[in-house]
Amino acid sequence: MFTGIVEALGQLERIENKGDNLIFEIKSEISSDLKIDQSVSHDGVCLTVIGVADDRHLVEAVTETLNRSALAAWTEGRSINLERAMKIGARLDGHMVQGHVDAVGTCVSREELDGSWIYTFEHDAAYDALLIDKGSVAVNGVSLTVIGPINHSFQVSIIPYTFEYTNFQDLHSGDLVNLEFDLVGKYILKNMAGYLSNME
Repeated sequence: MFTGIVEALGQLERIENKGDNLIFEIKSEISSDLKIDQSVSHDGVCLTVIGVADDRHLVEAVTETLNRSALAAWTEGRSINLERAMKIGARLDGHMVQGHVDAVGTCVSREELDGSWIYTFEHDAAYDALLIDKGSVAVNGVSLTVIGPINHSFQVSIIPYTFEYTNFQDLHSGDLVNLEFDLVGKYILKNMAGYLSNME
């Protein structure tokens, strides 16, 4: 479980094919502190550390992960939002994020204002019910507040700190992002669907 508060920006140094899987070598300021078998969020995707050497670590993405996320489109040199799993008893500064991507979204616009940035993302219509105004969403592993969800899209506002310390600075129109919708909302929707079905 994660909080959606990015700890560090990693740089993707190398991509290696291993059968249908991809192995990513990532350099970051927290890599040397990681341990094999540790779970780390990479752009919102929970991946297991399989190797650590100096300031680099290795993770492996299997077919299921590649099919459900934007990881297959990664290229060497890109920056990656990193977050280690939350500690029990620690403050939850973001919201509950599992690291299980629900959908791949597309950035359709980026507008710079005087002191903030507004990003607009599109997603599959099947997820409309999971977004509410002022609700929570994780975009590339960053816990954010939803603005005006409508017509299979929503916006988020990015403050200067988030812009500087996450890979939102690299996001532009046409880029793919990993989306994880609010866990509580998913449970409520699931239970309501069963309740309504029984009523019928």
